[in-house]
Amino acid sequence: MDPYLETDRLLLRRFTAEDADLLIELDSDPAVMRYLTGGKPTPAQDVRDRILPRILAGLEKWEYKLGMLAAHEKDGGAFVGWFILRPGAEGPLDEVELGYRLRRAAWGRGYATEGSQALLRKAFTELGVHLVWAETMFVNRGSRNVMEKLGMTHVNTYFPELEPIEGSELGEVRYELTAREWARP
Repeated sequence: MDPYLETDRLLLRRFTAEDADLLIELDSDPAVMRYLTGGKPTPAQDVRDRILPRILAGLEKWEYKLGMLAAHEKDGGAFVGWFILRPGAEGPLDEVELGYRLRRAAWGRGYATEGSQALLRKAFTELGVHLVWAETMFVNRGSRNVMEKLGMTHVNTYFPELEPIEGSELGEVRYELTAREWARP
């Protein structure tokens, strides 16, 4: 399958129906799921029956311009994780969420920043997006550092009613970046 996007070290491609095992392995690592579920793995059957079909439907819905993308290292092809660029559930197509989930082996190598920078460039120069936003737990310093490196600004801290996990008492944070801000030298 043709790549959706390439960076110096990464190849981002559309997910396929054959990718369930990649997602199951990613979501089975307690460290990867720490800020999402408190470390509980996503059940394999949920990935096969609910999550992967939703990923594929989203790609089709947005005509393969937006959605969740599998990320692989160019050198060797190892699965790194995924990136997402998609509108909110009720949001306009020119305001999109940026996200990423990487395997622990890929942490600290600059992949989150590299893949996200490429998606920001595509969003603002090719897709007509005017606002990109990202969210994480306040205590997820690694993800917040990536958002700040991207030039995103912290705009809100909020407290959703979710099952409490360690650190949730400090809330969730939202960062944003506009096309105008991104284009500034």
